[in-house]
Formats: sequence, C-alpha cells, structure tokens
Amino acid sequence: MPRLLAVCFAAAIAALPLLSAKATAQASALRAQPRQFARGVVTTIPPVLVPEETVSQHEMMEITSDDGLAWTPKLSPITSTLYDQAKSVRFGREIWGLEFSFKPLRIIDVTLRQPNGQTERKVIWYLVYRVKNNGERLRPVESEEGDFTVEPAEPKRVEFSPHFVLEGQDVDAAGKKVYKAYLDRMIPHVIETIRLRELPGRPLFTTAQMSRTPLEVSTEAEDKSLWGVAVWEDIDPEIDFFSIYVSGLTNAYTWTDPPGAYQKGDPAGKGRRFVGKRLQLNFWRPGDEYLQSETEIRFGVPEGRESLYGVDSGVAYRWLFR
Repeated sequence: MPRLLAVCFAAAIAALPLLSAKATAQASALRAQPRQFARGVVTTIPPVLVPEETVSQHEMMEITSDDGLAWTPKLSPITSTLYDQAKSVRFGREIWGLEFSFKPLRIIDVTLRQPNGQTERKVIWYLVYRVKNNGERLRPVESEEGDFTVEPAEPKRVEFSPHFVLEGQDVDAAGKKVYKAYLDRMIPHVIETIRLRELPGRPLFTTAQMSRTPLEVSTEAEDKSLWGVAVWEDIDPEIDFFSIYVSGLTNAYTWTDPPGAYQKGDPAGKGRRFVGKRLQLNFWRPGDEYLQSETEIRFGVPEGRESLYGVDSGVAYRWLFR
C-alpha cells in the first residue's frame, strides 16, 4: 500500500508542470480575447448629416471683383451673363459622417525617458475612442430647373484623419477666459500601457496610425470599427472646465471670403477661409490641482456653467463649425 501511494504521489508531481502550462495558456487566451464592456461604459455619438450642408451658395470673388467683366447684353437678360451669375453660385458636394464612441477620460502616471537620457514622472490624460463607418452619406441632386434635392449616396470606405484638441473653458477673477489648449501628443511607448489597461485583446491605434488605416464600411454581419487613443501631457492641474474638440469625423465644411481678402489679379481663392465641422465633448472636474484623479472627471456641463462652453443647459456634446 505505501508503495502504491508513493507511485500516485510521484505521478501527481510529474503532472504539475503540464497543469501549470495548461492554466497559463488558458489565462493567456482569456487575456487575448476582446473585453466586453458593461452597459454605460462606452458613450456613442451617432453622425449627424444635415441635408443643407450638401449645398452652399457663394459669390465668386474671382469674377465679381473684375468690373471689366460686367456688361449688358442686348438680346438676353442681364442675369444670363457670367458676371451676374457669379454673384450667387451654388456648390454641391457629397458628405459623410462617422459614428464616434469613447470610454471615460482617464489619467495615469507614467515614467518617460527624456532626450538627455534621464527619466521623468509624468501625468498623462488620455481618451480611448472607437470610430465606425456605417456608410452614411448624402449627395445633392440638381434638377433641370436648377433646384437641389438630397438622397443617400453609395457607402464607401473613409480616410479618417483625426485631430484632437483639449481646450480649457476656465475664466479668471475678472470673468475673462483663460486660454489653455493642448494638442494630442505622440507618445508611442505609453500606448501599450493604455491598451493593456483598457483594451486587452484589441489593437489600439495612435493618431498617426489611424490616419494611415482606411475605415471600411461596417455591416450588421461584420464590424469594421477601429479603436484609437488621444494622449495629452503637461495639462494644467488647475483646469476645471474643459472641452475636447474632435475633427475628421465628417467632411462637412463651410467657407467664406472675408471682405477685402481677395483683390483683382490675386491667385484664385486667396484669403478664402474653410471651416470644418467638429464634435465638441464637454467635461469638468471638481478636484483641485494637488490631486489629479480620473474618478473626479465628469462628462457634461455643471449647472450654471453653460455659458463657459457656449451651450444650453444639459448639453454634454454638440456638432459645430469651428
């Protein structure tokens, strides 16, 4: 009997490495699986395509600034001349929009190596987001009478070039806005730390990588959405009210010719200003500058502070041309 127990004990000891290896493999497989988020963790903002944004009306300064082109025909109405028609020209364009989702704004402490070889402890703010191309597009259709209608356009892949700006909305004691703006930074070796914390099992793109990756159309059968992250460093710890402006989610834009910007003989389009459509996400934090904690960051606008963000009560986000 003792010999039988010894044999069983030896067999059990021999099997331990195999069981350990199997457990390790199972744990690795679980970590490699995409994390499923609980309800409410991810906020999703659908695209807003406005039919009026497919057509705009402008004066062609390149023509109307040259009085020598003005003339009065004898057999046709003056409205048929190029000069007169250039006073009001309608331009049509196809527009598209992407769905934007994001996780709560986070703050982490990391150690960064400086160019001189020294290391420095930094506080990093970051926003993990997802973009999805649902194929939503609108195009203008002009009738023979010159009127425009709008209809859905064929879904296509999109070249998404994101641009993130974190801008403070604080004011000083005199009520004047204290301008603080921070661009999304490229800190590659921080990305993996963020990915393991937020998206184990999924790829996480930097802004540059996202710009180089075409966003294919997603369907009910296949999700082609991509996950990315915007990163900021050296944020003023005293900032309390701020917004994140996201560009690249739509190709809708407006343009104007400021008075006097174009003169006869100037290159076409000189002085013309193009303004893209952006998504404004509003945040605030009730903490102080001595303890920056991600648990204190709130999505939305605190009651009574709407004027700082330029929004009405209860508006956590909005689309605007800026």
